[in-house]
Amino acid sequence: MAQNIEGKIVVITGASSGLGKAAARALSADGASVVLGARRLALIQSLADELTAKGGKALAIETDVTQRDQVSKLVNTAVQTFGRVDVMINNAGLMPNSPLERLKVDEWEQMIDVNLKGVLYGIAAVLPVMKEQKSGHIINVSSVAGHKIRQGAAVYAATKHAVRALSEGLRQEVKAYNIRTTIISPGAVDTELPNSISEPDIAEAVRRIYEHAIPADAFARAVSFAVSQPDDVDINEILFRPTRQEF
Repeated sequence: MAQNIEGKIVVITGASSGLGKAAARALSADGASVVLGARRLALIQSLADELTAKGGKALAIETDVTQRDQVSKLVNTAVQTFGRVDVMINNAGLMPNSPLERLKVDEWEQMIDVNLKGVLYGIAAVLPVMKEQKSGHIINVSSVAGHKIRQGAAVYAATKHAVRALSEGLRQEVKAYNIRTTIISPGAVDTELPNSISEPDIAEAVRRIYEHAIPADAFARAVSFAVSQPDDVDINEILFRPTRQEF
């Protein structure tokens, strides 16, 4: 069992599958109470039931991160139930990649709303709570695409670069409140993320990259590593990818 996780209250967006689901399982196994947010209520309720049956504490709250009031409700429910929030994992994201010239403007807006504004809404909801506590840990999920840009992924990369910039600015601003911040940037991990790509040729190119995808447990271990550090250690950024991933 990882140290410094037992008893912590952790809120996770995008918890219905992939990275969020894996993190919830790992943190619950280490003794954290998890508050699960996602649009697909049946899936997070099933996960909450699974974790509770194993002796953990878990809540499922239907949450669309593009709706600020729903993200606020997620965090407020955690506080009302458990009295505080120790860790906020802003994980929800989507990746409908396409070349800019195809003008998939609706998909651009979806990525901005979920990948960037969803993170901002998570910060807006939890930051007052953590300031009052004088403690907390905000984990924002970026991507290898937040470090490197590829053709066909310009808007997705822009949102993930923005998450990194936002997180660094947050890090500098919250020192007075004893709040830690971590950016986690995964490469190809076996999740539903590529399923949001609507362009067949781009989907096929991404599928080839994801042939080397690693399990979502890799992300869960990165989260556990950051959260388990002593309170005076702030792991600010973790970048990881499959060993065989080229870019």
